[in-house]
Amino acid sequence: MAGSTEADWVSRFADDVIAESERRAPGAKSSVAGAPVVVVASGLSPSGPIHLGNLREVMTPHLVADEIRRRGHQVRHLISWDDYDRFRKVPAGVPGVDDSWAEHIGKPLTSVPAPEGSPYPNWAEHFKAQMTEALAELGVEYDGISQTAQYTAGTYREQILHAMRHRADIDAILARYRTKKAPGGPAKQSQKPVDAAELEAEEGSGAAEEDDGSGGGAGYYPYKPYCAECGKDLTTVTAYDDETTELTYTCACGHGETVRLSEFDRGKLVWKVDWPMRWAYEGVVFEPSGVDHSSPGSSFQVGGQIVGPIFGGEQPIGPMYAFVGISGMAKMSSSKGGVPTPGDALKIMEPQLLRWLYARRRPNQSFKIAFDQEIQRLYDEWDALTRKVEDGSALPGDLAAYRRAAATAAGELPRTPRPLSYRTLASVADITAGARAQTLRILSELDPEHPLTGLDELRPRLDRAVSWTLTQVPAEQRTVVRSSPDAERLGALEDDDRGAIKLLLEGLDSHWSLDGLTTLVYAVPKVQAGLAPDAKPTPELKVAQRRFFALLYELLVGRDTGPRLPTLLLAVGQDRVRELLGGAAA
Repeated sequence: MAGSTEADWVSRFADDVIAESERRAPGAKSSVAGAPVVVVASGLSPSGPIHLGNLREVMTPHLVADEIRRRGHQVRHLISWDDYDRFRKVPAGVPGVDDSWAEHIGKPLTSVPAPEGSPYPNWAEHFKAQMTEALAELGVEYDGISQTAQYTAGTYREQILHAMRHRADIDAILARYRTKKAPGGPAKQSQKPVDAAELEAEEGSGAAEEDDGSGGGAGYYPYKPYCAECGKDLTTVTAYDDETTELTYTCACGHGETVRLSEFDRGKLVWKVDWPMRWAYEGVVFEPSGVDHSSPGSSFQVGGQIVGPIFGGEQPIGPMYAFVGISGMAKMSSSKGGVPTPGDALKIMEPQLLRWLYARRRPNQSFKIAFDQEIQRLYDEWDALTRKVEDGSALPGDLAAYRRAAATAAGELPRTPRPLSYRTLASVADITAGARAQTLRILSELDPEHPLTGLDELRPRLDRAVSWTLTQVPAEQRTVVRSSPDAERLGALEDDDRGAIKLLLEGLDSHWSLDGLTTLVYAVPKVQAGLAPDAKPTPELKVAQRRFFALLYELLVGRDTGPRLPTLLLAVGQDRVRELLGGAAA
């Protein structure tokens, strides 16, 4: 099948992945029906909340897989849940978790108790469930693989025995990449400036920190058993017999034993060997990696040297992906706690918007996800793009990103039937605190010619805007309408201000809609200046308008700023506006 006409990075990767898959299976090139199943992969460690930076590990191959699927090819997107990794540290800020969880450090994630009150059987399942729910909402189709299930079922037994037989070869490859330390001093540092965010990732990147099996003192072994006594990986392999597969280990807890590795399923390959083994086992063609995995000597680079000579496979193609940040926050690090997850983002934005943020930027471009006021601008941008798509004026790259955000190969994602401005919805939610009846009354008056039949027309966008207002806007920034007129301020008004407020009150009846009030509040200073209501604003007129707006905010909400004035006036209601401002026109 010919390549997609979509002009974006996703399409270009899809071309490369299909070509690479056909190269690896040369007898299946002639037709889509006879083509091999294309395998793309992601890896997630449920060691704590799986944050929005980790989501790029999934969204990059998802978007490529979805494009391949759109072209009629069979594709599997594997998500490896690295739930057999060791529990490294107790993450901060997790509800139901305290310092007592430190006693489980060193155990597999599936052997660590879930946070207090969780309905899930263990730590890994608790955090996997949160991500699984978010991926379903985002329309991500995938095959999940539990590494606990794989290892404990003996699925990789032959690969483990093979790696142990070739441990000297693996050690020789790894030796070329191990950091050489100067005598009596630390490892030599690169002179390249280190970005603080990158440094943070290297320190807290989960599996990227995994040792390579060296340092045991009794030779090199690429396999790490979990202790039969304490259940932890504080073990050292002291002997191994290739013929009998007998492996002897000791543990820091004092326990030691000899097991037959051909029958033993309570351990795993060290990360730098485990990853390339899985590439070969699953036939992975495409898998991206974060910058912490892509530096010289890191697991992705070293894995590329191991996968062929040791396991007879090939390294996947795939980009290095850059960091994802949060607007107003430092680079995400799940060890510091309070890091937003995809589920958190989906409480304040629709799936389409979140998908769009990942689709419109190339993987090597960093970007931020807004949890602050910036989300309103992002929604304005998304709505403007939607209008361009509908009228046929969107640029090819923008159109491609929009289509990938709004739908998958399986169909369009559920959308809001009547997508009113998020900015407006948030303003109304701010004033009403989400009260249903008042919200419906205000929103019904936005466009009297096309009245609402109910709030369901505005969902799920309305619910996201309400959630954002109630959870992300600081209390001191919330809008509280005055309970009574500010008699002192009204009594001190100058004649020009009284005249402006009188003009506003006289025009309320005939302008009571969002568009009408927008026209009215901008027209009042023009009329006062002797200009027509539709006159183009001059610099002097803009100053007068800002002064008038600040006055209205002060009289209505006791601050000099607030939600857009037309929305605020609608929310307050005509009777209350007249009550709070009427003293100025008396």
